[in-house]
Amino acid sequence: MNKYHNIQRAAYDGNMQLPKLGLVIFTFGNVSVADQGKKVFAIKPSGVAYEELTPEKMVIVDFGGSIILGSMRPSSDTKTHAVLYKNCPEMISIVHTHSTYATAWAQSLRDIPNYGTTHADHAVADIPCAAPMEDGMIGGDYEYETGLQILNCLKERGLSYKEMEMLLVGSHAPFAWGKSMEKAVYHAAVLEELARMSFLTEQINPGVLRLKDALIKKHFERKHGKGAYYGQDSKA
Repeated sequence: MNKYHNIQRAAYDGNMQLPKLGLVIFTFGNVSVADQGKKVFAIKPSGVAYEELTPEKMVIVDFGGSIILGSMRPSSDTKTHAVLYKNCPEMISIVHTHSTYATAWAQSLRDIPNYGTTHADHAVADIPCAAPMEDGMIGGDYEYETGLQILNCLKERGLSYKEMEMLLVGSHAPFAWGKSMEKAVYHAAVLEELARMSFLTEQINPGVLRLKDALIKKHFERKHGKGAYYGQDSKA
């Protein structure tokens, strides 16, 4: 067993959840899991069908995007993951999909509006949609620039990656992350559901108003604030 087995196993387990949750088809999407201490991460190999994956096929890459272990080419999104891990020290896992509803919002170049308490339970603001990349960036190191595109969007919106754990890349697709593989996959699934709910809400009532600030604050803080009381005490 090699010293990266734990993150390879976690990345494998995360990737295997994506088709089960209906977040990917064919070889769309990827999950990576980092060891922030070693400055490396495990990521899905590029273009390999999910049913053909094994933990050992997860490629180990450093935060500069160089392969450390593995005979297969890593995901084409590897440099995007590397940029995020390098700049976000508490980020442990990243999920990128092309899930239907979230991708539709990204292609529409729209933030996902906060219309209800389900959204407020998971995010303090509308889910941001980063502006489409400029031509010069597209012609350069595209995947690296995508990572910067995500970071710059959060900065422009005054949001921390720790409080907003999901984002749309304009004309592209969604990214989500978290402090564990389980959290990142959860956020990716929640993002898709929020996108679906917001789409349906606008079909039912095109003039719907965003959720009141008081309700946003209440619902977010009861799950994530200092006095959070949702769920069970882990010490119980």
